[in-house]
Amino acid sequence: MGKIHVVTRKEEIDEVKMDNKIAVVFDVLLATSTIATVLHHGAVSVIPVLDGDQARKRAAGISTDEYILVGEYEGRTIEGFLDPNPSVLKDTAAGKKVILSTTNGTIAVHKSSPAKKVYACSLLNSKAVADVLTAAHEDETIIIVCSGSSGQFSLEDFYGAGYLIHQLTAQEGWNLSDSALTAKLFYEGSSHEQALVLGQSRVGKMLEEYGFREEITFISNQDCFHTVPVLIGDELVDFHRIKVSSN
Repeated sequence: MGKIHVVTRKEEIDEVKMDNKIAVVFDVLLATSTIATVLHHGAVSVIPVLDGDQARKRAAGISTDEYILVGEYEGRTIEGFLDPNPSVLKDTAAGKKVILSTTNGTIAVHKSSPAKKVYACSLLNSKAVADVLTAAHEDETIIIVCSGSSGQFSLEDFYGAGYLIHQLTAQEGWNLSDSALTAKLFYEGSSHEQALVLGQSRVGKMLEEYGFREEITFISNQDCFHTVPVLIGDELVDFHRIKVSSN
């Protein structure tokens, strides 16, 4: 029987204990939603980095027509980078490596990297991720990582975690920790109200003040992408492309 546990902030990750676990990272507003979107729209990969300096260093080894720099810090776009917003990037990411730096989500991916596998999840692709977890990791321990926001708990990530757990537990065979059960019950008490939950969250209110209400509405859509981002080396690629190429 597989186990599911939820870490409510990236700062709570114990990198030593991630060994041999399966990590699923949520940063619903915005990083993991952006990752799912650009891979769906044809990005070659997403390279998560810690900050703008690391992004530029990583780009140094890639031809200038093969990548785009995308990033923010504390909600402000990094100078010379594109906004990490799905609607902005979906038409510019096709055929590119997206080098992505965010305040929370990309750091959470890095902190989770000692895990056996690392996936990126959002409301947009949760069912696809659940299907892969059920098929490939049903007897393993799943650590769902809520990135949080600058060290604080994030309502939207916890809601996303609950939705994923709700999908996973549609079939028998998972043992939930208290944090996982709480996330599941929270989602089930607010199911079909995802736009309201995201909009009322601290980060959601901040994004709305910045004029990104349409982004919140888009990101609130459930299961519109079949993309499953998985970390291979230092790049997130679509699990299904790997599967096809290996057959």
